[in-house]
Amino acid sequence: MPRHDLQEAHVRKLIPAIACLALVATACGGAGESEGGSAGPIRVGLIVSLTGNYTPLGSEDKKAVELAVEQVNAQGGLLGRKVELVQRDDKTAPDQGIVAFNQIKGQIDALIGPVFSNSALAVEPLAERAKIPYLSLAPAQEQVEPIKPHIFVTPALSSMYAERYLQYLQAEDITKIAVAHDTKSAYSVSGNAAMTALAAKYGVTIVADEPYETTTSDFSAVFTHVRESGAQALVFWGSGAPGVTAGKQYAASGLKVPLLLTGSQASKLWLEPMGADAEGMTVQSAIGVVGDHLPDSKQKQVIDQMATPFKQKYGYPPPQFAQDGYSASLLLFEAIRKAGGTDKAKVRQALENMDLITPNGRFRYSATDHSGLRPEYISVNTVKDGQFVPTEWAKEQLTKTVSAE
Repeated sequence: MPRHDLQEAHVRKLIPAIACLALVATACGGAGESEGGSAGPIRVGLIVSLTGNYTPLGSEDKKAVELAVEQVNAQGGLLGRKVELVQRDDKTAPDQGIVAFNQIKGQIDALIGPVFSNSALAVEPLAERAKIPYLSLAPAQEQVEPIKPHIFVTPALSSMYAERYLQYLQAEDITKIAVAHDTKSAYSVSGNAAMTALAAKYGVTIVADEPYETTTSDFSAVFTHVRESGAQALVFWGSGAPGVTAGKQYAASGLKVPLLLTGSQASKLWLEPMGADAEGMTVQSAIGVVGDHLPDSKQKQVIDQMATPFKQKYGYPPPQFAQDGYSASLLLFEAIRKAGGTDKAKVRQALENMDLITPNGRFRYSATDHSGLRPEYISVNTVKDGQFVPTEWAKEQLTKTVSAE
């Protein structure tokens, strides 16, 4: 889609900020040692789901990464070198993720993706063996526990979503909950396990744990069990189609306890098919999804540098998955700047010492933390007039977090 002149002018004004938003000292846009302007392009691998069940997620990541590359190239690239994407489709299948990686591993300086946790877990050991810096777009806990030197995660981990909901439940004096989780999704299984492990810390008891599978089309039995359990809320762990199916059936079930959905539903991909049925439901998201509700801050500036051109280009605000792709790009670009080039060992080291504000929040990777985020960068929202609006509790918490930056 061609860019309007207004958009292009806006992008050109915003791009210089991208290079300078790291919170640790860095030379902004300096030349690399032996990999400066005379070297060839920097080639970034991108493996996402462009077909299969997770196509709606992967396509948003793709748009955001392409936007970030477009922006940085408009300012002369990285260290005087153009950034090129080498893209592949994992077809929402772990084995195809492996095929995609093997096709491009010899052509790339670093890797972003996949968004499907099962595919990301399949690619991870291959990237580690090849010593390729890898920024995953999937939130499964197992990727970074234990730490693998070259593997970093961009979305908040499922355990962080779990803890953020428990903080919210404690603030709302909800002590008994039911949980439903997809047994075939690594993200869902990890989130459910974390919620179970952390519940007592926040004075919460899980009175019903309802497993289902990705292909489940009837959640009536789940809702019946929740109704009989005495739960005060139902937390639903799932991605893709189950989130819409369960949401629609919940709205028709007459179940009175609130339905709490995780960040996988924080996009128009869930809102649009849900329609009016989504009104009043509770949905978590990355902080970037609710940037319009934040006070002026560095965090809001970074969100706007992505959200404004994205909305101008595609006609809607960047959803959760786009936030992940853009954040991964900023982290990788800054690591290459700090490394002075694309030496994989130096880029890996730069990532491990990264301190950078992105649309997903402030990342502080370290030798013992390759997820980098904290639960404080997750919002708990209510759907109002087809939009995600932070709850009063979340608005207060997010204001404290960004003001402290």
